[in-house]
Amino acid sequence: MTYVVTDNCIKCKYTDCVEVCPVDCFYEGENFLVIHPDECIDCGVCEPECPAEAIKPDTEPGLDKWLKINTEYASIWPNITVKKEPLPEAKEMDGQTGKFEKYFSEQPGSGD
Repeated sequence: MTYVVTDNCIKCKYTDCVEVCPVDCFYEGENFLVIHPDECIDCGVCEPECPAEAIKPDTEPGLDKWLKINTEYASIWPNITVKKEPLPEAKEMDGQTGKFEKYFSEQPGSGD
């Protein structure tokens, strides 16, 4: 098992989760975070820290797409270990559906 970041992180990008991760397995895109599944130790401390409830265990049904996305982008985006401010539109974007198709950016974030 691993944890994955899902659709609701897009255009929110709260980073409360990265501060509590004991193995620094978060990677930053322009408007989204991902978890490297080979680095995640399945401790689960990140899940309750996410204000957008975008972090889920990959054992939940229907998350195969997100496991693939997290795996792919964790290998090319920079590591993030320090909390940053969420995106300015985070509150209004929280809870919107279909954000991957509408807003996902492949561009990397700045990392630490």
